[in-house]
Amino acid sequence: MSSAARIEAFLEMMSAERGAAENTLNSYRRDLEDAASAIKSGLANAASGDIRAYLDGIAAQGFAPTSQARKLSALRQFFKFLYAEGLRQDDPTGTLDSPKKGRPLPKTMSEAEAGRLLDRAAAEASEPPPGSDRLAALRLHALVEVLYATGLRVSELVGLPVTVAQRDDRFFMVRGKGNKERMVPLSAKARAAMTAWLAARAKVPAYAESLFLFPSSSDSGHLPRQVFARDLKGLAARTGIAASKISPHVLRHAFASHLLQNGADLRAVQQLLGHADISTTQIYTHVLEERLVRLVNDHHPLAD
Repeated sequence: MSSAARIEAFLEMMSAERGAAENTLNSYRRDLEDAASAIKSGLANAASGDIRAYLDGIAAQGFAPTSQARKLSALRQFFKFLYAEGLRQDDPTGTLDSPKKGRPLPKTMSEAEAGRLLDRAAAEASEPPPGSDRLAALRLHALVEVLYATGLRVSELVGLPVTVAQRDDRFFMVRGKGNKERMVPLSAKARAAMTAWLAARAKVPAYAESLFLFPSSSDSGHLPRQVFARDLKGLAARTGIAASKISPHVLRHAFASHLLQNGADLRAVQQLLGHADISTTQIYTHVLEERLVRLVNDHHPLAD
């Protein structure tokens, strides 16, 4: 029986016994026929080395790890069927590892964009846009300055107790995941924005007695994260930055990326972000790699 005939038999089994949908069958057919055209010895007779060479080939062509994994899955199902039917005495895919999918790089923004965003927030705090509320502008300025200066999670930021700002204004003590406390330093600009916000907050009777740094009439008693995200997108649009490009989480990533670009240690960034495991912080290793390449190119005597 030829490889083509065995592929047809496999697809018939998938349809009749497993009720595979038409789209699924078409996907299996495309993947198996692609492999059959690449493996010259014939797909049905392929050895592990043949299949490994085929997978290496599609990886070299630029296929995404998810596509590679899907093709390998189709091959596993096919050879499992041949083995079960007694058409092969072994399964050549048994020793093959699935392609590593890798973690997507975090979405971030450039230092120039972050600077423009903060400058716009400061300008609006001094002179709110027509029809805007000065209290809200002061609050938004304080929020973005503190977020970019500390890299707090948005839930940590909006839920800060007012007591954190009534101690040493050079640092915040933040209680994060797992109820663990960490100390994060504040920049001079963040301290100034926070001072202006606290002065304005104290003049609002509904806010003055709140236990939260950023009070609200919401059920939680503090500013909802969704409100901050909406206000941040509005600020970005007024700055000339696409609203789709920014979120509180993007600013957190920008904080970490810009620190590393400017020489910070990965372990220090781990502490500041409140990551329990360094492996979580290692999503930023691409920044370190770029920095090391730049360092060698700029300073090695044999660099072009």
